[in-house]
Amino acid sequence: MTTGISELDRVLGGGLVLGSVVLVGGDPGIGKSTLMMQSAIGAASSGKRVLYATSEESAYQCKLRAERLLEGEQSGEHGLDTLYVLADTDLARITAQALELRPELLVVDSIQMVYRSDMESVPGSVSQIRRCCLELVYLARHLHMPIMIVGHVTKDGQLAGPRVLEHLVDVVLNFEGDRHYALRGLRGVKNRFGTTLEIGLFEMGQHGLQEVVDAAAFLDPDAPPRAGAVVCPAMHGSRCLLIETQALVTQGNIGQARRRASGLDGNRFTMLTAVLEQHAGLKLADQDIYVSTVGGLKLTEPAVDLALCLSIIGAYNDEVLQQGVCAIGEVGLGGELRTVTQLEQRVAQARRRGYKRILVPITQVSVAGENAVGMASIRDCHGYFQKKSNSLPSKTRLSDGKKEGIINWQ
Repeated sequence: MTTGISELDRVLGGGLVLGSVVLVGGDPGIGKSTLMMQSAIGAASSGKRVLYATSEESAYQCKLRAERLLEGEQSGEHGLDTLYVLADTDLARITAQALELRPELLVVDSIQMVYRSDMESVPGSVSQIRRCCLELVYLARHLHMPIMIVGHVTKDGQLAGPRVLEHLVDVVLNFEGDRHYALRGLRGVKNRFGTTLEIGLFEMGQHGLQEVVDAAAFLDPDAPPRAGAVVCPAMHGSRCLLIETQALVTQGNIGQARRRASGLDGNRFTMLTAVLEQHAGLKLADQDIYVSTVGGLKLTEPAVDLALCLSIIGAYNDEVLQQGVCAIGEVGLGGELRTVTQLEQRVAQARRRGYKRILVPITQVSVAGENAVGMASIRDCHGYFQKKSNSLPSKTRLSDGKKEGIINWQ
């Protein structure tokens, strides 16, 4: 069963499986309720009967949200006559409405707010969450319909409630991203019916979540090189995304040097810093280092190691990587470059986006093909840097000629 949102269907493995229970978690304000409402609208637009049970908003508030999402959009030939909204927190009444209406899709927003009146514990407690989730699983199996549940997360990023909650459901999805960025990522944590390697990309806009087909569109291919910025083709399931890694190295204090990572694995970042000190000749003991990814996406695969190391080297030496160069490779503790998987797809995506030279592990030069440059060690990278000009006028930093109007004051 498709949801009408291709990025969500991609992460689910093609769509919702009848009788399955999907749990979607994420930080407050990330867009979970918006995603659920858009899924309900998409299913109802194709003629499916949908019951949207909200325990956090009133029916009128849901109506306002739906109207905002539908501005300028087509609701399909069937309209939204088959989308029903129930504002209630009592699971018994939600179950009764589902048994009476027999919807083809049930959305519950959220599991932490619904409760069983025959239990003495308060909503959101461990016993309430376990009991309510178990009954929803039984309901999905009985009516042979998929159920989508919204779950809150703790300040540590874990789903609130008992750990058994993730074991009871069939699919666990994590909706991630920085609220200060428009880009959102939907990642699979558990999926009994498909892979957990896929990621769905969305951009939060005025009219809800918009699907992002190519995240490389957020990069500016004509932008001049910048010290501490390197692009890497990163794999997320079956798709390749060109992500820019950035680094900033500033003077700190010995013994109190800061290491901060945003969108990258902090433990691996610390390890790569030690590798650069030992094998690349960088003196980082008294340097504060900050690294991040552009757009708020999180990267955890080892193939980003080389790009991250190059960005730190460039920021430390105040040098820029030559224009049209991107990097792929895993860095070992000895400073050597190791092979990465799916190199052909990464190289093809980089060339498609206009990158003329691609730094790859020397053992994979023949696989990468034309214009690929092999590197055996992190020590070999210095030949691809050039000194940054200190007198770049502001207009040369802008790749879009239409933006020049904002600097006429110069």
